[in-house]
Formats: sequence, C-alpha cells, structure tokens
Amino acid sequence: MNRDVSAHIALTVTEPADLVFSVAVAAGHDADETLRVSVDGVEAPVDEVRDAHGTRLHRVRAQTGSLLLDYNAAIRGRAVAERADAADPIRYLRPSRYAESDVLAPTAAAEFGGIEHAADLLAAVSSWVGTHLMYVPGSSLPTDGAERTLLARQGVCRDYAHLCVALLRASGIPARLAAVYAPGLDPMDFHAVAEAWVDDAWCVVDATTLAPRDTLVRIATGRDAADTAFLTVQSGRADLDTVEVTAVADELPTDDITRLVPIG
Repeated sequence: MNRDVSAHIALTVTEPADLVFSVAVAAGHDADETLRVSVDGVEAPVDEVRDAHGTRLHRVRAQTGSLLLDYNAAIRGRAVAERADAADPIRYLRPSRYAESDVLAPTAAAEFGGIEHAADLLAAVSSWVGTHLMYVPGSSLPTDGAERTLLARQGVCRDYAHLCVALLRASGIPARLAAVYAPGLDPMDFHAVAEAWVDDAWCVVDATTLAPRDTLVRIATGRDAADTAFLTVQSGRADLDTVEVTAVADELPTDDITRLVPIG
C-alpha cells in the first residue's frame, strides 16, 4: 500500500513564540518527505526532537508575523511493527489527564465485566462507544476528558479515542492514544484513535469507524491528547488561522472491527 499525506498550517504569531509541531510521520516508515516553515515568507530554522514510540517533534522559535508550515510525505508500504517497552503495559494502564480510567471503572465493570477474551473486549468497547456517542464537530472543548465525553454523549475523534482508552484501561487492557493520518476520512483532518495491547501487539480501536484502520499512518503516540497534539505553544502567543490535511491511499480496504489491526 502506498499513501500520500500532507499538512498545511497557518498561524499568526503575535508574541515571539516557542512552538512544537507534531505533523511528520513517525519513525519506521519508508517515506520521502519535505517540511518547511516560514515566517513572513522567510524560511525559519526547525529542530527535530525524537519522542517516545517514534514520534518526531519539530520545534520552531518564531518571531512575530505570519507563520506557514507545509509538510508532504509519500509513504511506501507499511511501517515496521513497534517493539513494546517493558514498562508500556504498566504505563498505559494508569489513568491520565484525558482518560480517567479510575473514574470510569464502575461503568467498565457494568458494561464489559463478563467479557473474558481481550479481542472480544476491544470489539465490544469500540461498538459500545460508537453507539453511545454522536459525532458532532465543535461539540467538545480542548479540555474535555473521557468522563465529560460520556456525560455529553457526543464529541469528535479525540473524544471517542479518550473514552475507548479509559474504558479499556479500566477493564485491565493497556491502552494509549495515537494521532494519525487517515486516508478515507471524511471530513479530512488529523485523526485520533485508541490502541490496545493484545497478544503482544498494539491494535487499533477506532469507534468512529470513519476510516479503514489498515490505511492509518502514525504521527504521534502517548497517554492521551496531551502527548499527541499537532501544535503546542510552549511560550509566547500564536493564533491558529487554518489547518488543511490530506491523506490518500492507492486502495481503501473494507474494515471489520472484530479484526485485530496494527497501525502500519
């Protein structure tokens, strides 16, 4: 499978800012790529910093002005499967900022307590979240976590992913969040999915069912959205003007939520 992805981000920097972008495909892909950042038409220096699980962060110290980021990548084949760190099954069972598995433990026990096999649990959580939430763009706040999403019964992809992560952790399955490019996604944007540790592999759980899981391209991975945001303003001020994302694949396979699928 061959995939082409791109991201175009426009910011207005109103105070000198320290910016961190997470838009490049993760390490492990065979990709031809370009990344360029400019401020008022002048190319700005970019430093690449490696984070956990192959995440590649790009840091820019920008002066005031109109900042443009353009990223393009052509990806050939699938990425090499990630080797799990020995601490991962421990780390990703813990509650986190946006995935309050301790708070949702009673809900998980009531809904999934009788399911013994991990693969069946993944399918059950995906189906349950998908049928209990409505996908409503603009319905959630950047500070909303899994508990608030469950109460609101609506959200966008990151909200679906946070709820899946929290319910899986509460059910004893290590789970984390991945930011991805998603060929077939409509409307097109950066996408967020959950991953669960089953049979010694990280398997995708996407309760939105908006894109085939086989087409996903990993960008960033972590506990929740706090680790995977496409932009972090560490200091100064920058206002987001536009974000344009494209992701296409030479084939869009059908998906089956009962099948265990890794991101590749």
